[in-house]
Amino acid sequence: MKTETLVGQESRVKVPNGLEGSAKWMALAAAVLGWMFDGLEMGIFPLVGRPALTEMLGGADIGPWFGRIIAVFLVGAAFGGFALGWLGDRIGRTRAMVWSVLAYSVFSALGAVATAPWHLAVFRFLAALGMGGQWALGVALVMEIFPNKSRPLMAGIIGASANIGFLLIAVLAIGLSSILAGLSTVLHGVLPDAWATVLLQNGSWRLLMILSGFPALLTFLIRVFVPESEMWEANSKKADSKVGIADLFKNGLGKHTVLGAALGAVALMGTWASVQWIPAWAGKIATGVPNVAAKVQIASALGAILFSLGFGLIAEKFNRRSAYFTLSLLSLVSCAILFRLDMRFGAGFLFWTFFVGGITAGFYGLLPLYLPELFPTRVRAMGSGVTFNAGRFIAAGGAIYGGTMVKSFGGDIARMCSIVSLVYVLGLVLIWLAPETKGKPLPE
Repeated sequence: MKTETLVGQESRVKVPNGLEGSAKWMALAAAVLGWMFDGLEMGIFPLVGRPALTEMLGGADIGPWFGRIIAVFLVGAAFGGFALGWLGDRIGRTRAMVWSVLAYSVFSALGAVATAPWHLAVFRFLAALGMGGQWALGVALVMEIFPNKSRPLMAGIIGASANIGFLLIAVLAIGLSSILAGLSTVLHGVLPDAWATVLLQNGSWRLLMILSGFPALLTFLIRVFVPESEMWEANSKKADSKVGIADLFKNGLGKHTVLGAALGAVALMGTWASVQWIPAWAGKIATGVPNVAAKVQIASALGAILFSLGFGLIAEKFNRRSAYFTLSLLSLVSCAILFRLDMRFGAGFLFWTFFVGGITAGFYGLLPLYLPELFPTRVRAMGSGVTFNAGRFIAAGGAIYGGTMVKSFGGDIARMCSIVSLVYVLGLVLIWLAPETKGKPLPE
């Protein structure tokens, strides 16, 4: 039987002729859908957090708990990235992806039964375990299946897909509020009145969390239709294929691991300890405006989709390091404008939210391209998962301290965000210590 290469001319991995087309597109579909639904899971708390915590705390200050739940989610995602990345290198990318999607779908939906802030924190942690693993597994699978010339575009598509999830959950939130009267009639007709009332009160936040469980259906698509990476299968047959976290610090990989984690930390800190607070900030300065948090999230998500798609291609046109440096500089400047100027909710606010949300999300179109290029096949999923997710521990500290800072600043969210966004200064320096990988094949 004739064979052809699966990962460009440089790869020595062969697959039966005729399998490449269907294999790579099914793998891409699984990665895109998985990361899109990850974005939906990440985007749900900025929308439901305020009404949920207000209900649970009875009007007390929600800032500290808002920060704690974001922090718990980030820690869960970090552990998930480590554990499921390792699992993907042991049992295969697609098998581990099934567990990843199932975890974040089921536990996100179970958040609807929370009656106290700590309940919500537990469910967000468990959902985040699956979310953190999905990035590493999907990125490793796609980067190994697509030829080298296609990887910049694939990285941009993966980066944009999470923000499509952000957009979808915001649109869903607005859609629910607009059909609330009709929905109330339907739910009261099929459920006990007490249940329907609970689901619909306080902006229907519980119903929104239940709907976030539907990505679990994706596990059947992955299990039945998505093929395994041929590069991983070939490597798994080697006697030394069993790996552990220590392997990321052997054979010269330690520098790549540390710098990759630092670069991921800058992006994650800026997003989770600063930009993710914009919907809550908008809700505070635009009291009485309907669906203000959802509108802000839509603006941010649209920018993120555009810039995530673009920066994978920009990194290929120029190089990885200059693209990261440019993102750090533009993120620093745009955050200073949004958070330090005297902003009022309106068209100008939404424009800068679009730009800040977009440019700070550009990292997520670049990192799926760059991080897998730092590691050989045997540790690629784990290496990508560790370096991307390690920064979540730092971002978690920023999220907790951010809530404390907001309280100490008299509730001034913008001031807190302006200080945290200075983290992009580190990105301007760190990237020049990292290796340039443009034009090189994935290491085998």
